[in-house]
Amino acid sequence: MNRRSLLRSLGTLIALPLLPSCSRATEAETAPAAAAGASAIVPLNKPHEEWRGLVSAAAYAVLFNEDTERAGSSPLNDEKRVGTYVCAACYLPQFNSAAKFESGTGWPSFTQPIEGHVATSKDYKLVWPRTEYHCARCGGHQGHVFDDGPKPRGERWCNNGVALVFVPESQALPALRG
Repeated sequence: MNRRSLLRSLGTLIALPLLPSCSRATEAETAPAAAAGASAIVPLNKPHEEWRGLVSAAAYAVLFNEDTERAGSSPLNDEKRVGTYVCAACYLPQFNSAAKFESGTGWPSFTQPIEGHVATSKDYKLVWPRTEYHCARCGGHQGHVFDDGPKPRGERWCNNGVALVFVPESQALPALRG
């Protein structure tokens, strides 16, 4: 850890008690994406508990309790077909397969999401701030975005595989569920 990182971490520790709760993006945080021409996604007003019977226990833990699956455990790591990755809860498309790349982290990684289909918030669970992202429709936690991805964007959207369902190009996307 270099001096700058250490000072930044200490500054975050000092500021933490002064920060508001950051568990989910507010309407103001998602508005810029809609204003920038992204399709307007209407968030669902559905209690998290109602998703429990619609997704696996592991997916529920990640999506609605912000758990993290074990690195290397997702079959989506090896998925190479052309298609779309959709939210495992509400089926909103999150990523196109063209944006997927091998990051070596053990989690499916993408260079960018489908515009307007994810919302972000700051996550301070590991002390230093990270950018969490979640489905713009159901609010399900997907993963975190980092600035160590490939050029030109330099972003790595690191996703929990259980939070996604892969739909091959040869199949129709499932109807959104809510």
